[in-house]
Amino acid sequence: MKNVFYFWICMAVWLLSACSSQKKGDGEDVQVLMKDSVDASGLQRMQVSDSKMSFTYNGKEYHSNVIRRPDDSLPVVTNEQGEKFVDNRITLRITSGGKSIVNKEFTKESFASLVGAKFLKHSILEGLVYDKNTSKGMVYAASICYPQSDLYIPLSITVSADGKISIAKEELLEEVYETDSI
Repeated sequence: MKNVFYFWICMAVWLLSACSSQKKGDGEDVQVLMKDSVDASGLQRMQVSDSKMSFTYNGKEYHSNVIRRPDDSLPVVTNEQGEKFVDNRITLRITSGGKSIVNKEFTKESFASLVGAKFLKHSILEGLVYDKNTSKGMVYAASICYPQSDLYIPLSITVSADGKISIAKEELLEEVYETDSI
């Protein structure tokens, strides 16, 4: 009877340890968080991103590819704390039916006519994403921001079906909705 009792205790311990142990081996269950990098000289870089998507506009299928890369050839941006950041260059490619509609690179200087020089000096081109289709074209949202902060200027890039690009500054929500004072 004692041997049966010890046998069941050993089985219970073995089952508990087997159920609670982590799977080791092929690494398929590993999740890696992507984060910005800092090099030996203290320069901070955003990670490279490559976003591809397809959508339909006026009955035609379009393929969009947006690639963001930190670019060491651009001026370094320094924030108020003295931290240094490498600015980004973003490439927008749109094709339809194997034909190139747009293949354009953007830097924050591409938006200099819409963003004040003081803000531009301390900001980086953070991102560019497909937003929506309108009667005027395919709309992408872009943002120029102070690095690692919530301060940004939203911009809109509209691409017509024949590849013409127009850029506009979007209004911030605070500018659109006035708040009532209590």
